[in-house]
Amino acid sequence: MQKYTAIIVEDEQDSRETLRHYVSKYCPDIKLVGECENIEQAQKTIDSQQPEIVFLDIEMPFGNAFDLLERLGNVDFEIIFITAFSQYAVRAFNLSAVHYLLKPVDIDELISAVEKATKRISESDQLNHSKILLDNLSALNTQQKKLVLPLMDGFEVVRLGEIIFCEAQDNFTYVHFQNGKKMLICRKLKFYDEALSDHGFCRVHRSFLINMEYVKRYIKGKGGTVIMENGMEVQVANARKQTFLERFK
Repeated sequence: MQKYTAIIVEDEQDSRETLRHYVSKYCPDIKLVGECENIEQAQKTIDSQQPEIVFLDIEMPFGNAFDLLERLGNVDFEIIFITAFSQYAVRAFNLSAVHYLLKPVDIDELISAVEKATKRISESDQLNHSKILLDNLSALNTQQKKLVLPLMDGFEVVRLGEIIFCEAQDNFTYVHFQNGKKMLICRKLKFYDEALSDHGFCRVHRSFLINMEYVKRYIKGKGGTVIMENGMEVQVANARKQTFLERFK
């Protein structure tokens, strides 16, 4: 079995010991080659050990995970973020398609994150997901934030401002773009509803999630109809009408 080298960056000793135990017991394809309690140690260990995976706590004394990433510049390893952040920050992780674990760490989630990370390594996925995350966290304009769309044969990175609306298609989602293109994405609309609701998008129907930047006209009715800038008419469900209208107050 191929072993992937990894380090743990976590300032709390109990958390480090718990994660070390979980990784050793439940992730047999991972070989831990170092543990660090701050970003100074982490930078030196990454330089010396060249790990393939870093388990990285977000908040640490004397600098956080993003300070470390900015110091490193080029990130040529997979990161599994460990966080007690709010749901809002988790949405930023989902946009960027990074791996993350919420504290307290769940064993099944750990196994899943490790499997995804090793899969990217084995497939030579060269996309710097952590760089996209940093861009998203620093972007002041929501429409400039980036979204990683998983495709059958890889992925595509798009800006939120390029998307007019998303449409449910069974267990998949059609993403419709400003240039007239549409893409079938292998994720449910619910995922994008949760990920994009704080970024200028509104779920107006069980089948439609729209970018409010592209709303051109609203026609009253039981639920009503939204006319998007590309001329597409989107039905508004009666149960979602009030939420939609309140976005214009």
